[in-house]
Amino acid sequence: MSRTFLVAFLLLSFSGIFLLATCIPEPGAEVRHVRIDSAPIPLMTLSPEQEAMEARLAAIGEPFPGVVGIGVAEAQSEAVMGYNADTPMPQQSVSKLWVSLTALDLADRGKLRLSEPVILQAEDLTLFHQPIREIVKAKGQFVTTYGDLMVRAITQSDNTANDRILRRVGGAKAVDKFIARNHLQGIAFGADERTKQSAIAGLEWRLSFSVGRGFYDAREAVPAERRKAAFEAYLADPVDGATAGGMAEALARLARGDLLSTRATELLVGIMQRTKSGPQRLKGGVPPGWRIAHKTGTGQVYDGEQSGYNDVAILFSPSGRAYGVAVFIQRTRSSYAERFAMMQAVTKAVVAYDEGLAPSGPAAETTSSPRPQTASTPRS
Repeated sequence: MSRTFLVAFLLLSFSGIFLLATCIPEPGAEVRHVRIDSAPIPLMTLSPEQEAMEARLAAIGEPFPGVVGIGVAEAQSEAVMGYNADTPMPQQSVSKLWVSLTALDLADRGKLRLSEPVILQAEDLTLFHQPIREIVKAKGQFVTTYGDLMVRAITQSDNTANDRILRRVGGAKAVDKFIARNHLQGIAFGADERTKQSAIAGLEWRLSFSVGRGFYDAREAVPAERRKAAFEAYLADPVDGATAGGMAEALARLARGDLLSTRATELLVGIMQRTKSGPQRLKGGVPPGWRIAHKTGTGQVYDGEQSGYNDVAILFSPSGRAYGVAVFIQRTRSSYAERFAMMQAVTKAVVAYDEGLAPSGPAAETTSSPRPQTASTPRS
């Protein structure tokens, strides 16, 4: 891999003007359901300490007022522990990780340069959170790189940035192939943000939704019965469904360097360490000396009920061990304080579990544990 790979992604903006890179046509706007295997992930025999950890996770998840799945995977031993960890639940913006992983896999294989220029215009805008929209509105277009879009998609959860990367890598089918090729269990990607979010509201995507209150006005006009049916159908069979156990295992494999090259792994984990969203979710329970690389996801609310309120992370302990952690709230009417307390309790459980283990040996020192990037990122 050339030295350009590491240098190029740091270019967060361009002062010059670039030619528009050749674009891969956008996939048809359809909600694609990819069947995932929701059977329990095969586990090794758990040690007494791991069984105690599972009991602690159950004690956290069972009393929570809502449907929750919790998964914790040790990067070192490959053991997976959890509570309700085999039920597919909505990922929402957590699924942005799969787009970035697919892009970095292409970069590893020399099929994409993160320094490749890209121009975003009005027709590229999506809906909900997309800070890029203000740049496009002010300047008519935004000239940047795919490396910059990746930083924005992960740290700011910018939907326009994510969907543009998705088109470049070949669409949802390309992401599905990456997941299948790496034998990631209990994971489905689904669709781009435009298509997915419109369908959840009982709508079909229109470009007018990307401007002002276009989407919100259209959603409010949807008959209550149709909107409720669409909302319930999504929760019953989420197009972007993932199990907490499968997600935790995938993050542990990312930490081990199983999914990408060492350089690409360090790049992505470094970006995840700069995530600004969800400071009171899993991150709120991280004590001094520990580090977290995470990605949040937040779904739509209907009739006072929140869907897809999530946080997934790699936790790095002072001992050198790493843990994949996933907390998916499928649906809840709980307060933010209750959600934060539950998620932080999971982080604290991981910390307590790690502190109860024997001191790490040489194997733990080889666990990928990149340092945070230092460039500043606007708060989402």
